[in-house]
Amino acid sequence: MLVWCGILFCLGIMAFLDSLFNYGDIFRQVNSVFFMLVSLGLLVRTTIKMRLRTLEQAAARIQTLEEEVHTLRQGSETVVGGRKTQTPTGVGV
Repeated sequence: MLVWCGILFCLGIMAFLDSLFNYGDIFRQVNSVFFMLVSLGLLVRTTIKMRLRTLEQAAARIQTLEEEVHTLRQGSETVVGGRKTQTPTGVGV
């Protein structure tokens, strides 16, 4: 991300120098295309990072819920007549 921002900053400096020294039409066209491409790349990278963050949060939540289910199943086992049985969840004894 830092590289993308550095490239945009350099392009901004070059555009500023172009406005001061009038390098020509070709430079303006090339500089505007570079601005557009780098901005598009930055947008795509940010979007991908946001999606990955959402997936990581969902995976962490699933892991937490699986641990809770495992803990509840461990706690609901009872010994009846020397045999382990599970008490149905939600049924009060």
